[in-house]
Amino acid sequence: MGWANFPSVFDPHMRRPDADDVSAFYFAVRRGEVLVVAGREGFEVPRRHPDVASEGHHILGSIGDEWLYGIDVPEGTDEPDDHLWVPLRQLYGKVPDPMWTIAGRAEQIVSWDRTHRFCGRCGTPTEPMATDRARRCPGCGQLAYPRLSPAVIMLVTCGENDEEALLAWGRQFPGRFYSTLAGFVEAGESLEQCVAREVREEVGISVRDITYFGSQPWPFPNSLMLGFTARYDGGDLVIQEEEIVEASWFRWDELPKNVPMGGMSIAGWLIEAWVREQAAR
Repeated sequence: MGWANFPSVFDPHMRRPDADDVSAFYFAVRRGEVLVVAGREGFEVPRRHPDVASEGHHILGSIGDEWLYGIDVPEGTDEPDDHLWVPLRQLYGKVPDPMWTIAGRAEQIVSWDRTHRFCGRCGTPTEPMATDRARRCPGCGQLAYPRLSPAVIMLVTCGENDEEALLAWGRQFPGRFYSTLAGFVEAGESLEQCVAREVREEVGISVRDITYFGSQPWPFPNSLMLGFTARYDGGDLVIQEEEIVEASWFRWDELPKNVPMGGMSIAGWLIEAWVREQAAR
């Protein structure tokens, strides 16, 4: 199947194929790196099982008649001829978007399986479940599912027509990089409560009209990003200096240079959607 015509509908499952010779893609991952083939037209995910040592195989699902497998490769394993290891972040844009997302899925499932081979309750070696994406302890029955860490990410706007947005330069970003606010959901907290709390903690203001925007699986390392928009409701900007270098309001047509716009993360999608809406006024 040609890359240009590769379908975007991914069916996640654990079903085994009916035959042994099905067409497949093999996502071999090694501590945040993905093994790819260096072809004439760029990087490609291997169509044959790569000649590397492995510590586990996982059925990821299928796209049409194409089966997809995740392969756990030990750290330090060299690449076969005509292959190379590429960090998952750097792989974005070099393979079709659906394949990059599935590569992130492979990395998360492999990492979970690798780190849950013993029961966290009694220490007994765990066993993979046949029907669920889970590992079960035969001693005490404890189940371990792939870990997901939900996090909210929000674009806060102000002005009569929402013409300004709040962007911050986080300490985790090198250089003067501005983006939206974000934070992890705490136990017993709704998503909307988390949005309000994170904004208040990070920049000291209150918000209203919290509205869901969309979501994105984010494999760095195992987050589910839940995007929201919100409107300013009061207070002065007082930054949380442990996490933020600077935060300020920016007009949609006067944004700083280093701002995500579209691209690989939902932060860029939020900002891009807001700019398009403003430009259409």
